[in-house]
Amino acid sequence: MTALGRINLGVSLLFALVTLLGLALLLRQASEDVRRELLAAEAVVEYLGEVARTRPASLRPELTDNLRHIRVSWLRPGEDIHAQPGTGLQRWIARQLLDPSLLAADVWPLGDGRELRIALDPYDEIEEIQDSLLQLLLLSAFALALSLLTIRFAVRRGLRVLDELLAGLRQVGAGHFDTRLPNHGLAEAQRLAGHFNAMATTLQQVQADNAELTQALLELQERERARLGQTLHDDLGQYLSGIRAQACLLRVIADRPQQVQDTARLLDDNCERLQQGFRSLIRDLYPVVLERLELGPALQQLTADWQQAQGIRCRLQLGERLPELPLASKAHLYRLVQEALTNVARHADASEVRIRLQRRGQGLRLLVRDNGQGTALPLRPGIGLRSMRERSRSLGGELRLHSRPQVGWVLCLNIPLEAKS
Repeated sequence: MTALGRINLGVSLLFALVTLLGLALLLRQASEDVRRELLAAEAVVEYLGEVARTRPASLRPELTDNLRHIRVSWLRPGEDIHAQPGTGLQRWIARQLLDPSLLAADVWPLGDGRELRIALDPYDEIEEIQDSLLQLLLLSAFALALSLLTIRFAVRRGLRVLDELLAGLRQVGAGHFDTRLPNHGLAEAQRLAGHFNAMATTLQQVQADNAELTQALLELQERERARLGQTLHDDLGQYLSGIRAQACLLRVIADRPQQVQDTARLLDDNCERLQQGFRSLIRDLYPVVLERLELGPALQQLTADWQQAQGIRCRLQLGERLPELPLASKAHLYRLVQEALTNVARHADASEVRIRLQRRGQGLRLLVRDNGQGTALPLRPGIGLRSMRERSRSLGGELRLHSRPQVGWVLCLNIPLEAKS
C-alpha cells in the first residue's frame, strides 16, 4: 500500500471512530430526552383513561388527533391496527432507547361497542433523533471527504518532491553529478533540496578532483619514467661505458703491471659508484630497508639520508614501545614521512624539521613540524598532500594540517592500533 493509501486509511478509521462515538453520545442523550417527554405525556394518558371510564361520550376523535406523544385509536369490534407506526429505522431506534412496556396500549371499552386504545407515541421525538443522526453522518462524511482531499493535495506536493529526489538520486547514481533539485515553497522541501544539491556539488567536486588527481598521477608516472630513463642513461650508463672501456684497456696493457693496478682501481671506483647509484634508485622505487628493519630504525636512516642530501636539520624523536606493524602499514607510514620531507624541501623554505612518532592511548601519533614560511589555510591540495591523505585513509587514521604565515607547517596523523591488528 502506498503512503497516501495508508494515510487515507488511518484518517478514515479515525473519522469512523469519532463518528461512532458521537452517535453513541447522541443516542444516550436522546434516550434521556425521550424518557422525559414520555413521562410528561403519561399524566395525559392517565387523564384520558379516567375520562374514558367516567365520561366516554366526551371523548371525540377531533379532540385527540393532535395530541403530542400520545396515540389514540377508536376501534370497532373485531378491528385491529395492522399498520405499525413509524418507519423501520424509527422502530429500531425506539427499541434501542425505550422499554417496550412504555409503548403498551391501554384499552377501554365504550358503550357503543367500540374500544378506545391510548398509548404513548415517541415517534415524533425519534424522528428528530433520526434527523440528528443523519445530519451527524452527513457532516462526518463531508468532513472526511474534505480531509481526504486536503491530505491528497498536501501529500501529493510532498510526494512530488520525493519523486524529484528519487529521480535526482537515479541521475547521480548514473554519474550525472550536475543534477540539481528545484526550489519549492515548502520549507522542508527547500531544506531537502539544499542538502541534495550540496551533496551533488560535493560529488561533482570530488569527481573533478579525482580526474585531476588521475591526470596528475599519469603525469607523475611519465616524469618518473623519464627520470628513471635519464638516470639509467646518463649516470649508470656512463659508469658501464667506463667499465667496459677500462676492461678493454686491461687487455691492451696486460704486460704493464703499474697501469693494470691503476686501471683496476678505477674499475673498483666505477663499480662502487654504480652500486651506489643502483641502491639510490632502488630506495626511491621501493623502501627495501623496511623488509630488514622495524619502522623506527628505517625512519632514522631516512631522516639521516635526507638531512645529508638537503642540508636541512632534521630531528627525529621516537617513543618507547613502538608497535610492530605489518609491512604494508610500515610502508604507508614510511612513504608518508618521505612525502612530508619532500614537501618541506620543495616548498617550506625551512631550516629545521622535527618528527615525533609515539604511542598515544590506543593509537599511534605522527607529528611533523617545520619552521618554514607556512601559508594561510585553506589551501587547495596538490598531488603530494592528496597522496598523504590517501595513505592516512589506508591506515585508518585522520590526517590534520595546521599552518600560519611565517610560522611553518604542522602535520598530525592519529592511527588507531586496533584497526591494524
